[in-house]
Amino acid sequence: MKVVSKQRNSRMCAICGLDNEYGVKAPFYNMEDRSVMTKFQYKNQHQSFPGRVHGGLITAMLDEMGLRALWAEEGNENTYGVTMDLNTKYRKPTPYGEVIIGRGKIVKNSNKFFVTEAELLDGLGNVLANGTIKYLKLKPEVICGDNIDIHEEMCYLIDDGVKEIN
Repeated sequence: MKVVSKQRNSRMCAICGLDNEYGVKAPFYNMEDRSVMTKFQYKNQHQSFPGRVHGGLITAMLDEMGLRALWAEEGNENTYGVTMDLNTKYRKPTPYGEVIIGRGKIVKNSNKFFVTEAELLDGLGNVLANGTIKYLKLKPEVICGDNIDIHEEMCYLIDDGVKEIN
């Protein structure tokens, strides 16, 4: 599927933060069908049992894709939200050190709420985990407080040349 544009990365987020030593550092892309996708690898620091990624980090990735699906749908990164409900289904063990594909899309969007579906796939297209996430839309200053500039945190927009994700 064709990439339309790349989304910003943050400084310290556990999933997308480029300055976070232990973070996943995942890139996110707005796709031609208005979904969001990522292609990344978990590290061995993200394990639970040897060879397997911790379930909390799997769920965190699904949650991250949920909000970013709203940005892909709306074509901008101006709307924010907080997670109200997240239902994760772990289908197969998620390995670290291997390429994982993530995809998220909006299934419902209103003035106050939005609902997304997200999934993680291995290189063969097998679903490793998926989830449905419900968010409450809030302004960044309500989420972070007036003393935090969300745009300062979401400061990285690095072109990596990715034009398509399969």
